[in-house]
Amino acid sequence: MRREFTLSVLLLSLCVPCVLSGEELTELGKASPEQARERELATLREVADLALLPPRLITSPPEKYHVKNLKYGMTIGIERTNKGRLFAAWIGGEDGPKSYMLVAKSDDDGDTWSEPVLVVDSRNEHLPIPRSVIVGNLWTDPMGRLWLFFDQTMNHFDGRGGLWCTRCDNPDADQLTWTEPRRIWHGSMLNKPMVNSKGEWILFAQLLQRKGIGPFAAGVFGELDPIRGANILVSTDQGETWTRRGSVKFPEPDWLEHRAIERKDGSLWMLARTRRGAMLTISNDMGATWSEPEFPPQIKHPPARFHLRELASGSWLLVKHGKTIDAHTGRSHLTAWLSDDQGLTWSGGLMLDERSGVSYPDGFQAPDGSIYISYDWQRGSKGHVLFAKFTEADIRAGKLVSDGSRLQQPILKPGKLNPKD
Repeated sequence: MRREFTLSVLLLSLCVPCVLSGEELTELGKASPEQARERELATLREVADLALLPPRLITSPPEKYHVKNLKYGMTIGIERTNKGRLFAAWIGGEDGPKSYMLVAKSDDDGDTWSEPVLVVDSRNEHLPIPRSVIVGNLWTDPMGRLWLFFDQTMNHFDGRGGLWCTRCDNPDADQLTWTEPRRIWHGSMLNKPMVNSKGEWILFAQLLQRKGIGPFAAGVFGELDPIRGANILVSTDQGETWTRRGSVKFPEPDWLEHRAIERKDGSLWMLARTRRGAMLTISNDMGATWSEPEFPPQIKHPPARFHLRELASGSWLLVKHGKTIDAHTGRSHLTAWLSDDQGLTWSGGLMLDERSGVSYPDGFQAPDGSIYISYDWQRGSKGHVLFAKFTEADIRAGKLVSDGSRLQQPILKPGKLNPKD
């Protein structure tokens, strides 16, 4: 807390001259434009350091975080434990500086959901600039441990951000316990890690190619400019440590939100989000270097999150917007597709939700082959978070043909716990 006190005094010195001595006031008044600019940027950098403080984990969320008191819902992700418990995470507050993250669970395959069992909330009224927790994901690792990844940053993005994690080692227990939050790297992530054929864990960390947002737009972390882009972090010790392997920059970048699949020849086939839609790049050295980004065959997708993964059968799954694989009308018509030739062509087309304002798919495949995809609908006005459960057979048929498959299942409808309509 000493840093927060020191910073508050520094900020007051810039806007409330009466706290300064006469000599200090005189010196500030003599500052050249270059000196003033240097002082401003140095102060902003120190403000950004507030995002380095460990975030709060609220393991027994009070009533203010209960669904009846929520008004906003932006989906983050969905995951399954080895014993079948489902977890879902979403953002409350807004898609902006006042955001925070909530996690709920289901023990009946998503028919009903608990009140939030974990909240990560870094907001604090005394801070000079809002501090937010926004974007991340849930992931069950090969050891059965449940990870929650999230980023903590000042004012939506301070130019550096921070990718943090906490882990629940027994996510099927009645009483859940979480490890202390740990900062892994800069930036953030939004798509699940993968394990490659060498047993390495691959984490898709985005360090945005913009210098910052709002007061940080001018840029106070110029030393990070060379590594801005879609980064690859690697762990060879089951997530204890992570090392940056490489990155790729994209033309007209948006939020990146990249994810890759390992091809049969050992190369990585990766999509990322840009302002012109999804773009493709390939790495032949497991993420150290990448090909020049280009638009992938067939795929047309708006500037929005997609979901990409390899299924147990070896087929690839892509969840994107559009009635067809080569067209879209913005954030509507969320549809599932399959590729049997490693991304060259796509077939199927199971419509998960045709409404306008559906977005941010994430998912997993259960041991029985069922595929679960979470997404949100009208996050600002409705705040609904939903999921679909289906199979490869459903995708190939373009309709539900499997027992147990279902669409538009609620996870969160703000104000109503477990609504059925």
